[in-house]
Amino acid sequence: MKLFIGYASTEGQTQKIVRHIADRLVDHGHSVELMPLGDVGPVDLSRFDAAILGASVHVGHYQKVLSEFADTYADRLNAMPTVFLSVSLAAAGHDAEDWRALDTIIIDVSDATGWKPGKVLQVAGAYTPSQYDVFRQFVMRRIIATKDPEADLDWDKEYTDWDALDADIDAWLSQTST
Repeated sequence: MKLFIGYASTEGQTQKIVRHIADRLVDHGHSVELMPLGDVGPVDLSRFDAAILGASVHVGHYQKVLSEFADTYADRLNAMPTVFLSVSLAAAGHDAEDWRALDTIIIDVSDATGWKPGKVLQVAGAYTPSQYDVFRQFVMRRIIATKDPEADLDWDKEYTDWDALDADIDAWLSQTST
């Protein structure tokens, strides 16, 4: 199977996640084209059997480049199997309000672009104070202190559950291949 994987990443965790998935798919004999959505330019999605798009949530929104890509290619994306990786720290928690907010953000993107992802995976991201400016570090420290009181707020921490992600991608791929 030939897969297109496009992503938007701010601090690098989404990029790390899609690279992990790309490597896994290649190891399983699939052909993968991986590219940052900001560098894609015109792409012929008809060359691919399926697509994986990934982006991260920041202040209630995905990166603009994701919306632009989904809007431009909505018809083709809707005609093929797709999975959307929504990466956020909210996905690391169990707060029902946070999860409803994540669902609302996806609905908003879908309504705005016309792309209806075949599957959505909420993937926990990472807390990376080493990459934040002073303002973002202040805000993120407060959020993490509330969500993960035992976290050391001075050190980066990855919340991505790699085994669960692998299982979800494998399940999606087996459904897509049938």
